Amino acid sequence: MPTYDLESRFRGDWQRLSKVQQERLQDAVKRLVEDLREMEAGRRSRFRPRLRVKGVQGWPGVFEMTWARDGRATFEWGDEKLPGHRHVIWRRCGGHEIFKNP
Repeated sequence: MPTYDLESRFRGDWQRLSKVQQERLQDAVKRLVEDLREMEAGRRSRFRPRLRVKGVQGWPGVFEMTWARDGRATFEWGDEKLPGHRHVIWRRCGGHEIFKNP
């Protein structure tokens, strides 16, 4: 099962989201975790298209995930905490404004 950490900027961004936005982001994170579990088990080779996971232009090693029309979350891979399982470091969440410093 994947593990994760939250950067302090993510925590601040989270606090500024509405309750509905928080719920949508939580649903998207659940789907991302499901995909990671399936990847770890060899049943999936990529994230589902709806999440639109891709690298952030100009920020090597930083990825974005879509959770709403103007809802994005950025993350990077950290060192494994459990052998064989990805470790996600959540960096930012919010609208497109987070790309100024993802």
